[in-house]
Amino acid sequence: MSLLTTLSWALPHRLLSTLARRAAYSQDPRLKAWFIDTVVRRFGVDLDEAAEPDPAAYPSFNAFFTRALKPGARVPDPDPRALLMPADGRISQLGAIEADGRIFQAKGRAFTAAELLGDAEAARVFAGGSFATVYLSPRDYHRVHMPWTGILRETVHVPGRLFSVGPAAVARVPRLFARNERLVCHFDTDFGPMVSVMVGALLVSGVETVWGGVEIPAYGDAVTRTDYRGRGIKLERFAEMARFNYGSTVIVLLPPGAATLAAGLGAESPVRLGQALAHRPG
Repeated sequence: MSLLTTLSWALPHRLLSTLARRAAYSQDPRLKAWFIDTVVRRFGVDLDEAAEPDPAAYPSFNAFFTRALKPGARVPDPDPRALLMPADGRISQLGAIEADGRIFQAKGRAFTAAELLGDAEAARVFAGGSFATVYLSPRDYHRVHMPWTGILRETVHVPGRLFSVGPAAVARVPRLFARNERLVCHFDTDFGPMVSVMVGALLVSGVETVWGGVEIPAYGDAVTRTDYRGRGIKLERFAEMARFNYGSTVIVLLPPGAATLAAGLGAESPVRLGQALAHRPG
């Protein structure tokens, strides 16, 4: 295990993330400019795609990090049967959810859908289905969109740790995505249930949704459920769903028979919002 990963077990995760949030929202001109310039240079951010390409125009680092893209910078796959990639980034893992609910993480490590969702009953319908785990790096567009049209049924805020979700930690921390604080978003679609899980991470200062605003923080100590049935919150395929205030991971779960994962995708595949993730049966 790497030194950083080893140390992360002892780090005050929430305190560090709270401090990072304060810095990210600061409107101090020098601090903001330093953060933005550092990220642009270190990670090679393509500002030509941004709706606002001038770094100085952003009031805070967080505003820059959650920046919108120019119209047409991302487009949905033209095949109407295609479920869409929910974010820019790269595939961490994808494949079948095993009959017992296990989801592959990395290097022989796995977690279960029940652990991820914080609900064994809700997880049961995904056994034998498929999953995709997409990692967003600091250079990526940090808004998460809908793979398919769905009506929001429920969100579940599952408390937990805030480990890094970088490749080294994913390879070494057992059940990492089922340990980290996360927001589980349940949707009803024309093929049945679909879940998008917004996984928090070390120094991730928040998760926001288009329907509820800031969801994390406040950091939780107990599972919190919010029932949205009957409220008519319908999000179309490719519509923005939520955003991270720093790099993290989104996991999509699909039930058996809903779709076949797109050919050519595998661990470490670079992906872009809107490309085909999977295809519905003809």
